[in-house]
Amino acid sequence: MNLLLNIFTVTFISVGLFFFFAGTIGFLRFPDALTRLHALTKADNLGLGLIIIGLLPRVSSPLIALKLIAVWLLILLMGAVVSQLIARLSRRSGD
Repeated sequence: MNLLLNIFTVTFISVGLFFFFAGTIGFLRFPDALTRLHALTKADNLGLGLIIIGLLPRVSSPLIALKLIAVWLLILLMGAVVSQLIARLSRRSGD
């Protein structure tokens, strides 16, 4: 059972890190602010979600699991708000 839990955790965290790196590559390669923003928000939200899912079986109490989920939801909310602000500013400035 412990081996399966280790495989589950390592798999989800590895795939989450892959999405973080893919978002970073998209940020570096895409030509304008809106496509860069798209690459970062999609990949980072999915990457963080996968990492949180990979960490959930490792927590010692349900309260810590709720805290991890709350952090993930807050980051999703903040990412959406900040992305809207950056996109709106980019459209206004003509980039």
